[in-house]
Amino acid sequence: MERTNISRIRKQFGQGMVEYMSVVALVAIAAIGTYSAFGHTVRSQMAAVANGLAGDSSSAKTAIADAKTTANTAATSAKTAQGLNNFDTGVTAK
Repeated sequence: MERTNISRIRKQFGQGMVEYMSVVALVAIAAIGTYSAFGHTVRSQMAAVANGLAGDSSSAKTAIADAKTTANTAATSAKTAQGLNNFDTGVTAK
């Protein structure tokens, strides 16, 4: 009787771990997708923050301007209709 309870507890623990790992994997995939879509803008903004904290305002201004340019490009790209005939138009790797 005692062995079956221990076995049941182990199975439930294993099921919980599988569910947890599934959720972690989905969050990681979502984070990778978001970063690939907005990565350059995020990097530029974080560079501006780091330069500002270091006291280098000229580099921070350049990074902020770069982030604004990338954000405007993304907004313009989002407004255009995408289909299979023009899906990869304007795509640049950075």
